Parts: sequence; structure tokens; C-alpha cells
Amino acid sequence: MSTTETPLAHELDVRPLLRAGEEPFQAIMEAVSGLAPGQPLRLIAPFRPVPLFSVMANRGFAASDRALDGGDWEVLFTPVQTPDESEGLAVGSSLSAVFWGEPVAELDLIDLEPPEPMVRILEALEGLQPGDVLFALLAREPVLLFPELAKRQHEWAGNFDASGTAYRLLVRHGGGSSHG
Repeated sequence: MSTTETPLAHELDVRPLLRAGEEPFQAIMEAVSGLAPGQPLRLIAPFRPVPLFSVMANRGFAASDRALDGGDWEVLFTPVQTPDESEGLAVGSSLSAVFWGEPVAELDLIDLEPPEPMVRILEALEGLQPGDVLFALLAREPVLLFPELAKRQHEWAGNFDASGTAYRLLVRHGGGSSHG
């Protein structure tokens, strides 16, 4: 086996967790953290986990899904190599963040507990114009915020600072309205 071959996908079946009434998100994030470089994650779920697609995209994974017999779904999350990977920018819905311009609003949300940072970011975005950029500093990666941004057609990019203690998030107002 050569060193350039893609590692076998790590398989995670969340159906037993969901049947037991447990939330599988933490198990999924732990599985992602345990992946070898370049290793895909094969997720089996009783439904198509659409909100997870944007969370995983922000972590640098492309998703391909297919329906299985009995209504279950298989999703293969594959790491994406980007040209700017050396800069360590985790990209959500856009690779063009470097061209967005200076933020018109900045929020320091380091000392707030969830869900307050998400609430403040969404409120601040309501007051911005399409194309405006918001910068937020957070104590942790706002994984629950990403599906909300996607639903509102906003673009985002973010990463941890060099010390790993603050998450820096850029959000560009998409100008669209929610579809739901």
C-alpha cells in the first residue's frame, strides 16, 4: 500500500444513538476529530442530515449522500484540499472570504455562553446591508450557528487563532431571505 492512497472511511452509524433518544452530534464531532489526515467519514443515519452538511463544510469536508433501503441514508464526508489550506482558514460556504473587504461590525463574544453568541450575531446581521461583513470573536467554534447562516443565505469563514483559545468568524451578509 502506497502512502498516497486515501485511508479507508471511518464508519459511524448513529441510528442506535437516535433510537436510544440520544443526540448524535457529539459522537459525530468526536469521530471527525479522530480521523487520520485525508480520511473520510461514512455516516449512516435514519434521515438525510442536511444541517450537518454545512457544519462539515466548515470543517473542510465535502458531502455525498445516497438513500439506503428502508429510508436510511449514507453520507460520505470527504476532506477537501484547498489552495489556501496553509493559512488554516476553515471555510463555510465561501472560498472568497479574502475578497470581502473590511468588517463593518465587530463583536467580542468571548465571555458569553451559548446560545448568546449565536443570538447576538444573528441580531447584528439583521442590521447590516447585503455584502456587509461582520467579524466576531468567540470562545468556541459556533457549530450550531452555521446551519442558521446557511438558511439565511449568509457566507462565512472562520478559524481558531494561533493559541487555539479564540475562534475568529467572518460573516458576509448574503442579502437573501430565509426559505423556511
